[in-house]
Amino acid sequence: MSKARRLLIVSNRLPVVRGSGGRWQTSAGGLVTALLPIVRQSRGQWVGWLGGPGKRVRSFTHDGMALRPVGLSQAEIQTYYHGYCNRTLWPLFHDAIRTPDFDSSWWAPYVEVNQRFARAAARTASKGQIVWVHDYHLMLVPALLRAVRPDLRIGFFLHIPFPPEELFMWIPQRRELLVGLLGSDVVGFQTYRDAQNFSRLSRRLAGAEGTDRELEFEGRRVACKDFPISIDFDWFDERARSPEVKAAAREIRRRVGGDRKIFLSVDRLDYTKGIDARIRAFEHMLRQTSASVDTCVLMQIAAPSREDVREYARMRAQIDGMVGSINGEFSVPGRVAVHYFRRGFSREDIVPYYVAADVMLVTPLRDGMNLVAKEYVAARSETDGVLVLSEFAGAAAELRQALLVNPRDIERMSDAFRTAMTMRRPDARFRMAVLRSKVRRHDVHDWASEFLKELA
Repeated sequence: MSKARRLLIVSNRLPVVRGSGGRWQTSAGGLVTALLPIVRQSRGQWVGWLGGPGKRVRSFTHDGMALRPVGLSQAEIQTYYHGYCNRTLWPLFHDAIRTPDFDSSWWAPYVEVNQRFARAAARTASKGQIVWVHDYHLMLVPALLRAVRPDLRIGFFLHIPFPPEELFMWIPQRRELLVGLLGSDVVGFQTYRDAQNFSRLSRRLAGAEGTDRELEFEGRRVACKDFPISIDFDWFDERARSPEVKAAAREIRRRVGGDRKIFLSVDRLDYTKGIDARIRAFEHMLRQTSASVDTCVLMQIAAPSREDVREYARMRAQIDGMVGSINGEFSVPGRVAVHYFRRGFSREDIVPYYVAADVMLVTPLRDGMNLVAKEYVAARSETDGVLVLSEFAGAAAELRQALLVNPRDIERMSDAFRTAMTMRRPDARFRMAVLRSKVRRHDVHDWASEFLKELA
């Protein structure tokens, strides 16, 4: 990609956080992990928020990227971010697992912040540049940006599911959101069904014409397709093969008991992840005669999320209580039933846990993709281990050799846990070999290449 056409990313958050000593460090989130290699390769730019209240700080360079911060006030953080984004759009786009809140006072800040991001992108982009906007926080940006910079090629990618018609119709500003997305040249989704939902709603509510994959809107072609996101396979594979990671994995196994089957889950502490249902299923398995704390252990890593939101605080307390109850009932000296880590792990630190785990549990109630499932597969360099995967994660469409479960069916999910724990090694190795082949072939570079090829 030439300098004139280098990539400009626009997302809610910039890919950096303050580390020890006040220095910027690269974030460890899924979006950053997926996009960082592409941005570096294209000597790209990134527009986003730094995560706290305050005016926009000066642009700066970090890790080969030119970063342009966008400022948010404390009031906008409460209304735009915690309000419209995370109490209206987030639950509704995840099948209304929690009832969305519809507060009319949140809409104006959402519009204003989207306008600010669009202005920042318009000032940053060079003539004819490719601009790639990301996720539900910025659904109005494509149309706002096109209004002032029609010379740009604009793509949008939604990392979370796009809801079916009957749910999307709940949103009072439904047409405005669709028109915002239709400002793109390419609108990308995790699955074909998501793209189909968007296309049909655009024809019904926004006056677009066309098919499930290509629309005509205001005299322009708008492609709407599925581009399932992936990971940097080679990084995880090489990291997992390193002597230091193998030694760290052996130490993890030694500490919990080398003869026990390790079940691992890695999540953000969010109600969409189904952590409570997963723990209940593990508890159900322990009540059966075929499993005990002598034969298995669950390691649950849950990174804190939105802790100042009352509902998340209640969920945290509920899970804390569940873990304490199970450990109180089943643990014996030297054998704890559930090891619970309520803190985030860096990408580097999580790989030894992937290598140590016999079974990976990825069982969200709803998820756009879930990159943890793919990271585990990439880290199984010995071609062993078993992946238990929710049918309602976008990854299930690709990773069919996983044990697929309905996370709302506690008994059958518990049966799948037991099947994973007792699976014959040749069967497990065959399944994992196929999964690794799929993730290796379709890595993050392939994902970005497919999207940018469509956009260009």
